[in-house]
Amino acid sequence: MGYPIVLHVRGRRAVVVGGGKVAARKIHGLLEAGAEIVMIAPEAEPELQALAAGGMIVWKKKRFDPDDLAEAFLVIAATNDRKVNEAVAQAATPGQLVNVVDDPERCDFHVPAVVRRGPLTIAVSTGGASPAVARRIRRQLEEKYGEEYGPYLQFLQRARDVVLREVEDAEGRKLLFQALAADSFRQRGRWDEELAQLLANEKERNGERGKEL
Repeated sequence: MGYPIVLHVRGRRAVVVGGGKVAARKIHGLLEAGAEIVMIAPEAEPELQALAAGGMIVWKKKRFDPDDLAEAFLVIAATNDRKVNEAVAQAATPGQLVNVVDDPERCDFHVPAVVRRGPLTIAVSTGGASPAVARRIRRQLEEKYGEEYGPYLQFLQRARDVVLREVEDAEGRKLLFQALAADSFRQRGRWDEELAQLLANEKERNGERGKEL
């Protein structure tokens, strides 16, 4: 069993060996995370060619060579040739994180199936046992946690700052955070309006308590 983490790769070099559909999935995920991507492949899917033409990734149109891994933080072997994938894994140096598709034993990490909704990230992993099952569960989660969760979580980020700034009472903060996190609050959709009312109620409650003291 692996140890689940969220890996920050923004601005760090990720080398992806392979230019097929599997490599494309890996590359799109790395782009979302802000990695600097170098793709090693003699041929590539049209969508990857377009990314290279647009300057989104660097494409070295060649066969793999161990020197291609120089300065890489993260390495993904995503070809349909097991010998090439093995060569990539063997060429990696200590400290480089390696993922070899369809070969869990050679992996330092597994790439989970991911649902992203703004700040919300939900990852599903079977530890390499069945990527198909992970993708099925991801689709179920995508239905349960729709696109509205993106703006909702962005609102909660702003609301948290406001509550921490304007509410000094720890118990009051706790109650406000619980109210904002309630599913009924999200579903009503009047987030800013209700936040203002909740803050007003809390200030009134504190004022009354101050009079009692």
